[in-house]
Amino acid sequence: MPAANFAGGPGVVVGFPAGSWGTNCYVLACGRGQECVVVDPGQDCVSELTAVIEEYRLRPVAVMLTHGHIDHVWSVAPVASGYGIPTYIHHADRYRLADPIGSSFAGAAEAFREMTRGTLELTEPEDVRELVDEAAIEIAGMTWEVFAAPGHTEGSLVYRNSTGYAPGPVILSGDVLFAGSIGRTDLPGGDPIAMQRTLRDVVLAQPDAALVLPGHGPTTSIGTERQTNPYLVALERGRDGAADVPGGPIQAQQRGI
Repeated sequence: MPAANFAGGPGVVVGFPAGSWGTNCYVLACGRGQECVVVDPGQDCVSELTAVIEEYRLRPVAVMLTHGHIDHVWSVAPVASGYGIPTYIHHADRYRLADPIGSSFAGAAEAFREMTRGTLELTEPEDVRELVDEAAIEIAGMTWEVFAAPGHTEGSLVYRNSTGYAPGPVILSGDVLFAGSIGRTDLPGGDPIAMQRTLRDVVLAQPDAALVLPGHGPTTSIGTERQTNPYLVALERGRDGAADVPGGPIQAQQRGI
């Protein structure tokens, strides 16, 4: 995913898929040579992340996590400690940082640990700051509105930032919303009923012009998803069970955990 300048504005948004799950890691700043935030530093992201930071002469000041699954937090400790910066996560997913494998895979945790023995060392960040619903935080010269978005995990978040971008805000949707799909609800902490409420009350409440930066796959917009995403279309039409997708939608099965 290339860097983007929205409507000629100064804002910098760079994203790239990292690791075997293709988890999107993002870097956002008000402009070149300024402070930035790092979002969801996943598996094998450090070298490319470092290159982006150096190319745009950025100064990381925070790591922001959309949720606590291992494919989104794999490199959070080395990134946070390497730059001496805090990590933000919803309080309901805080526990996952202590055991991202077990809290992501449940019964498969031991098999995963055996598979990665000798090559994987996960540690909790030193400075973790918990977020709550409807918080507003000032980071890197930007105001981030925080929305609790349970369903994929109990502590999933959607972040909205309207600073320096046009024609609409930037939405970090994590594994809640993808281009053409939504996050799976069959993993530990998943809840299809909570996902349906999140899609109705959080996602569909966003403006159509909002650019969506999802946890996996290509960027999209709220307007596009409102018109073409089958789960959102069903909710808009008032059909029952729109978000009840046992096993998860195909996008999540292909791209995430």
